[in-house]
Amino acid sequence: MAIASRLRARGVLSRCESSNLRSLLWPFLNRGFSSSSIPFHLERVGFIGLGNMGFHMASNLITAGYKITVHDINYDALKKFSDKGIPTKETPCEVAESSDVIITMLPSSSNVLDVYTGQNGLLHCRSHLSPWLFIDSSTIDPQTSRILSTNISKCLLKEKKGFADNPLMLDAPVSGGVPAAEAGTLTFMVGGLEEAYLAAKPLFLSMGKQTIYCGSSGNGAAAKICNNLAMAVSMLGVSEAFVLGQHLGITASTLTKIFNSSSARCWSSDSYNPVPGVMEGVPSSRNYDGGFASKLMAKDLTLAMTSAGEIGLKCPLTSEARDIYMELCAKGYDSKDFSCVFRHFYSGINRYELHNSYLTGEIKLMM
Repeated sequence: MAIASRLRARGVLSRCESSNLRSLLWPFLNRGFSSSSIPFHLERVGFIGLGNMGFHMASNLITAGYKITVHDINYDALKKFSDKGIPTKETPCEVAESSDVIITMLPSSSNVLDVYTGQNGLLHCRSHLSPWLFIDSSTIDPQTSRILSTNISKCLLKEKKGFADNPLMLDAPVSGGVPAAEAGTLTFMVGGLEEAYLAAKPLFLSMGKQTIYCGSSGNGAAAKICNNLAMAVSMLGVSEAFVLGQHLGITASTLTKIFNSSSARCWSSDSYNPVPGVMEGVPSSRNYDGGFASKLMAKDLTLAMTSAGEIGLKCPLTSEARDIYMELCAKGYDSKDFSCVFRHFYSGINRYELHNSYLTGEIKLMM
């Protein structure tokens, strides 16, 4: 197998270990994945972080037949699983002791570092770890991912499972939001050793519909912050255009039809429209509750700015977008979906049928 040969050439695997790796990956490279036949090295999964995203991801793994053990600092989140008979643990270290693979889904870089390297963290027993693979699906900065991956590679495994003596890490943030997490249609952007990515693919496909290998460690995290940067700027542009159109006497419903059949078409107009009343099933249709919180968008834009600063790259749109979302958060809209920028920053109209009042010079709603 070519990939095993490349690993051996880089000194990662011995010839014997390379043979073990070929045996491990052969079923995945020569036939499809089946949730009814879970590979032995993926059977026991520890899941840490049971928030809006993690709850659904862990639930989909349970549905797929994996033996799941969970942890979260929120007792109510844990109780949802313990009530169903799913094992829960009080610390990340306890989760690691009973798992082959660990998946973390946490809010920030500091949370990730605490879960992995803090007291009773996943790496508490560095000399004899049970998990051979750690997958972090949090959105954090690439540098933290790379440092953590290096630290994990310095640990030893309690029991070898066909790989080298050291455990491995993949950074695998996701796109699609809560609806995709619930539906099991997430997209995973994965950085790390390609062979580990291939071996873990059944896990990803139990939680999502697409996986994209991005390259070496940290590249998954880099891809995610680039994706969210583009998403934020797109939402701001679409919202700004809708508000301008309203003030010029064009309804948002009319502009949506134009955008979605012309060069302005994008996710923010055709799948996640920010104007209340234009599209059902999106946060704008329920007072911007649920979805992707503005405080998380502000965090991700800050990560993008930090990464750009580290390489000396000027990103004026990123800077402006971050300032806008920081302002939204300061005004108390931090928990509202990031599409609320239409209403709470640009002061867009809550209904899409409107006309200009020639008597007052104001935009009035058509009742």
